[in-house]
Amino acid sequence: MLRAIKAIRAVSLITVAFLIIGTSGFARGQSKKAKKLANATKEAQQAAQVFTEIMNINDKAIPQKLLDKAEAVAIFPGVIKAGFILGGRAGDGVISRRVKGGWSAPAFFNLAGGSVGLQIGASRTDFVLLFMNEEALNGLLKDKFEIGGEGSVAAGPVGRSASASTDVLLKAGIISYSRSKGAFAGLEIKGVVISPDNDDNLAVYGRKANEVLSPAQSGVTMPAGVRIVPRTLARYSARR
Repeated sequence: MLRAIKAIRAVSLITVAFLIIGTSGFARGQSKKAKKLANATKEAQQAAQVFTEIMNINDKAIPQKLLDKAEAVAIFPGVIKAGFILGGRAGDGVISRRVKGGWSAPAFFNLAGGSVGLQIGASRTDFVLLFMNEEALNGLLKDKFEIGGEGSVAAGPVGRSASASTDVLLKAGIISYSRSKGAFAGLEIKGVVISPDNDDNLAVYGRKANEVLSPAQSGVTMPAGVRIVPRTLARYSARR
């Protein structure tokens, strides 16, 4: 009888131990997801702020005609460029595409690229990229997409009334802009790779970037904290 009681106690202790371990693991998982969602919300807010500031620059914003033609908009705030002789860029951002009635949930992406040359110091630059057609947009749905490699790119004109009908711009799949130290201008960039940050996408949506950017947007639930991106884009460009 005594042995049976000891055996029952032992089994009970093992069961409790497994429950504690399981609960602890679940809590850590929930904590990690909550942290990623908080970071994603901050990233979305920064992107919306950058886009708003750029579009409110007097007579030097992205031309309205170009923005209205764009199929998707990428915003990478605070990309860091640093190095001595060998340098590189690195940053995080969001991409939202047009869908029926507005703009999609923002998918999270990384931007990276190297450069070689006589350089020293570090700088922070905001990048805005307009994806002008479905071909350019489809490149984003791959594991990685190289600007200037797989996708043709042109420096965008500035000013709301600037011409949007030049041959260069009509042929380019991507129109690029940058803002650094307060100066906003079109910028031709090459060798920069954009890749999905699916750790963040899975944490926020439970889906990868290509699913988030699907035209159907089926089953994608957008947390309140990241809705600021499509709402901001809709404020400046809404097709009727």
